[in-house]
Amino acid sequence: MKVHRTPPEDIAINGRIVTLRHALSLTQIEFAQKVLISNGFMAQLELGQRKVNDRLIKLINSTFGVNDGWLRTGEGEIFRKDMTPDYKMDEVEAIFKQLNPYFQDFILDQLRKLLEYETKIEKKG
Repeated sequence: MKVHRTPPEDIAINGRIVTLRHALSLTQIEFAQKVLISNGFMAQLELGQRKVNDRLIKLINSTFGVNDGWLRTGEGEIFRKDMTPDYKMDEVEAIFKQLNPYFQDFILDQLRKLLEYETKIEKKG
């Protein structure tokens, strides 16, 4: 059986994927499901036996709100400041839809108050 060896320059990106997965507190299976790859492929990625292609990078970036520069080169912050990862919004939406309208209104009110509070803190800082 021939084993694909990842070129040394690609090993770092594979390691950053592991770092990202740990930062998100996801298992390999959970991470793989969210970016639509098999569990086996995910394990091979983390072991450096598979190359990370542009399609996967785009999926990771859009799904988790990852900074493209960080994922490709390790430079900058892990997460983009301007984006909430899709999986968080999907979970919020799924939970919100299950709530009684009274509680939906309550949550919206609390979110508005939280945003107002955060804005005040940022102005002071």
